[in-house]
Amino acid sequence: MRRQDRKGFRLTDDARFEDGQDDPLRLVATDPEDLSVIAALVQDAVLPATELSWDPVRQRFALLLNRFRWEDRAAAELGKRQYERVQAVLVFDDVKAVASQGIDRKDAETILSLLTLTFEASDAPAGQVELTFAGDGAVRLNVECLDVTLKDVTRPYIAPSGQAPHHSE
Repeated sequence: MRRQDRKGFRLTDDARFEDGQDDPLRLVATDPEDLSVIAALVQDAVLPATELSWDPVRQRFALLLNRFRWEDRAAAELGKRQYERVQAVLVFDDVKAVASQGIDRKDAETILSLLTLTFEASDAPAGQVELTFAGDGAVRLNVECLDVTLKDVTRPYIAPSGQAPHHSE
């Protein structure tokens, strides 16, 4: 008899992409290629400006964001489910300094929409991570190295707009 895991899959079977679609993401980026994957998954995430958090003692910058579930977009487009978002924590460790422009972090009414994350090496592995928001807002992190974690912290919920984010070209 073959053992089965809690979902009923035989442990000797190969994993399939579809098997993990409802499981929360937990990804770590330690190089620019990894960061590009996380950047794609957090594109169009929204958050109140008050959810940006900098802890200089722990050298940690974190965001609590509501990210669109890009990894599940195809299922929604096929009518298998509705478009979804999920709350996630995006954490940057080994951060030496933080600078921002165009963002009032104390204004609870300000909602930010994250467009992209980029990394520019200065003295490898050190460099700057830039978080670019819609409306010309930006945050720059001076980091010793790339040490980024994306972790879903709630179950997915139906996207309030009922649509996938889109951008005019």
